[in-house]
Amino acid sequence: MAARELFRFIRVQKIKEPTKHSIKEFCKVLKVSEAGYYKWLRLQNRPYKYNDLLAKILEIRAENPDYGPYRIYLELKLFHNYTQSYYLILKLCKEHKLRLKKKFYAKGITKADPSAQASENLIQQDFSASLPNQKWLGDITEIPTSDGKLYLAAILDCFDGSIVGFKMADNMRAELCVDAFLSAVKKYPATGMIFHSDRGSQYTSKLYRETLARYEAVQSMSNTGKCFDNARMESFFATLKKEKIYKYKTETMSMNVVKSMIFRFIEVYYNRKRIYTTNDGYPPLIKRLNYYKEQLIKAS
Repeated sequence: MAARELFRFIRVQKIKEPTKHSIKEFCKVLKVSEAGYYKWLRLQNRPYKYNDLLAKILEIRAENPDYGPYRIYLELKLFHNYTQSYYLILKLCKEHKLRLKKKFYAKGITKADPSAQASENLIQQDFSASLPNQKWLGDITEIPTSDGKLYLAAILDCFDGSIVGFKMADNMRAELCVDAFLSAVKKYPATGMIFHSDRGSQYTSKLYRETLARYEAVQSMSNTGKCFDNARMESFFATLKKEKIYKYKTETMSMNVVKSMIFRFIEVYYNRKRIYTTNDGYPPLIKRLNYYKEQLIKAS
């Protein structure tokens, strides 16, 4: 048994029966140092040196219950002038049981059209981008509601991880995916990007390919049966479901209410506030804004 456990035992016994045995007798029987016991006892009466830091960690966790130790560290570093190491945050999270469970990965629902000609996989699992609107990813997911299944088609920009466009509907026809893409190019006018998706029939449809062609987008598609070929897009859906959808019984909620919940998660929280580890902690649109500011400074 560790010395501190023995010291704790001695203190408990002295509280229960203060006159039965002396500290010296306890230490002799348990073969621990009497001086060590008194030193340990003095330390117990000191305020915990990480009280303020722990309070800030708990505050961040209360506001962002899905933040693990690393995101908490980045939040502290970027917005609270924290200058110590990540490993201290990890240690405190371990000691106070603040670590998260294993991450959930969502599965895609689109089905390939075997008769359609697939595009080459230009991404090859390289989800990095040095410029905004250079590589976009697309996919569809479904959420149960009391009015039936709600389908969400979204577009993710590899530059900063932001969701640049999305649409929701009670069906997963090609028009839904087209509307999601059009919402992205309306918000961020761009042409010539690589657009990557799985081989779902929506993305191989004539309508979708004509839409991409209007914006000179180069189509790229995952290889058959390779879910990791669009892993970053699927990771976003997993985040949406783990951090928002699975916390509610959406099958008992109306479709309009669920739509509103998803809209707020993407536009208010995910794009603008959520710590994003691959952006050095900055939320997606903060990284994008910083990039445009740098370009303006260089141009002036």
